[in-house]
Amino acid sequence: MIVDDATFVRNRIKKIVGKMDFAEVIGEAGNGEDVISLYKDLKPDLVTMDLVMPNYDGLRAIEEILKFDKAANIVVVSAMGQELSILEATEKGAKDYIKKPFKDDDIYIIIERLLRKNKK
Repeated sequence: MIVDDATFVRNRIKKIVGKMDFAEVIGEAGNGEDVISLYKDLKPDLVTMDLVMPNYDGLRAIEEILKFDKAANIVVVSAMGQELSILEATEKGAKDYIKKPFKDDDIYIIIERLLRKNKK
């Protein structure tokens, strides 16, 4: 699942995931509030999470998802200058982070590592 308030970021991540033979995008959300209900319905193997969004921010969404599923794989994808928020997100339970602007390989490598680790 891809969570970002910027449609172009969601589309870019979706394009990267589309090239993976071991993953697919099953849902998208443009704010932290929508992702919580979507997560409960879809139960994705991994979520890419922006931190700065309308309604709930990414930190609050991470907390709510982890209350529902302590094993959730959440990867923060956030802009440079958000280092304190990224640190807070990993302390709350995010598994990894990618700084924007990102390279396609950054997304690919982290998603592959987390998904393949869970398949073992």
